[in-house]
Amino acid sequence: MASNATSLGPIPSERAVRPDALARRVLFAKRVRQWSAVALMAVAWASYNTISDWQKHNAFLINASDSLPNWAFFVHLHHTPAKDDYVFFAPPANPLVRRHFGPDSGPFGKRVIGMPGALVEHRGSDVYVDGIRVAHMKPFTRTGEPLTPGPVGRVPRGCYYVGTPHPDGFDSRYAEIGFACANQVIGTGTPIL
Repeated sequence: MASNATSLGPIPSERAVRPDALARRVLFAKRVRQWSAVALMAVAWASYNTISDWQKHNAFLINASDSLPNWAFFVHLHHTPAKDDYVFFAPPANPLVRRHFGPDSGPFGKRVIGMPGALVEHRGSDVYVDGIRVAHMKPFTRTGEPLTPGPVGRVPRGCYYVGTPHPDGFDSRYAEIGFACANQVIGTGTPIL
């Protein structure tokens, strides 16, 4: 006589019902990978936000000129310069700047020598700021073009007398650059190399 009941096989022992050690390790490894992926995504998101925020307030700049002793700077954008700070500014768009540095010269980097209110004087071809000799003016560029002596008198509010000790520095000692004023200033720099 045939039975309609199917055989379920042997009744599993208590040991067979519990996950064995290998299954637990596989499950644990899977969970670790999942949580690691979540943690990695959180770190990536936080890093992106941090870098994005840093880029809103900072930049990295390479100095192509030999007028400054350093060639790489972190620039703190929109930071108000103080005396002796490195300052980066957009140079005036005049023919001499375009001829020597190209139509898109990029920012100039100099040191702040005179703050607003400082007295700039020319004594012969020497430049003095608040009675201290800070530069010597040359009559011509390295290529023989005439240079015009820069501004004298009190540095106006919101402007800075900027320069370098380099003998060929193209800076406030010449009218073609003049004072670097707030509307030109990109920010201050920290040398890194």
